[in-house]
Amino acid sequence: MDKKTTGWVAYLTWIGFIVAICAGDKEGAKFHLNQALVILIANTIGIIFSIIPVIGWIIGSLWNVFVFICWILGLIAAINEEEKEVPLLGQIKILK
Repeated sequence: MDKKTTGWVAYLTWIGFIVAICAGDKEGAKFHLNQALVILIANTIGIIFSIIPVIGWIIGSLWNVFVFICWILGLIAAINEEEKEVPLLGQIKILK
């Protein structure tokens, strides 16, 4: 896969991320691979937090809405081949 395809496939769930890592252009799309990984981890944390009754439902729901917006922004940036960091989460670097 080329850089652009690798970038947007990485945002498509954990399976898409794994496919992008295994079959994609890791060097060319490293920025979007990192962004997608951070968003996927943040989403997983929000889902786990939402299990807590009442407070977790409210805070977890708000967090998941924020993560969803970040996901949309990251996906649009990958499709347009731009390297724009998503709000708050974009500063986290996991992949070197």
